[in-house]
Amino acid sequence: MSTPEAAVAVELERLRGTVSTGLAEVKGSLAVLLERSTRTEQDLVRLRDDTGKELDALRAELEALKGRRWPLGVLGAVAGVVGTLTAVVGLFVR
Repeated sequence: MSTPEAAVAVELERLRGTVSTGLAEVKGSLAVLLERSTRTEQDLVRLRDDTGKELDALRAELEALKGRRWPLGVLGAVAGVVGTLTAVVGLFVR
């Protein structure tokens, strides 16, 4: 081998090492990104489940509150009738 061919071979070997190192770094970065993506997906699934459970609990509480509410229309009518009866009784008592 002559000197220029040896220099080219050495440079090719250096280049191969540099490319190999660069690919290893890229593979490592991709592995980290894949792990983060997987963890994020798991967190989203857990968040959806928790949010769904909380919404179901709130819906159940809302239905319970609807069952306990007072019928204001009926109460207004009863109050009107009682007021009218009180007025009529007040007229006849004098």
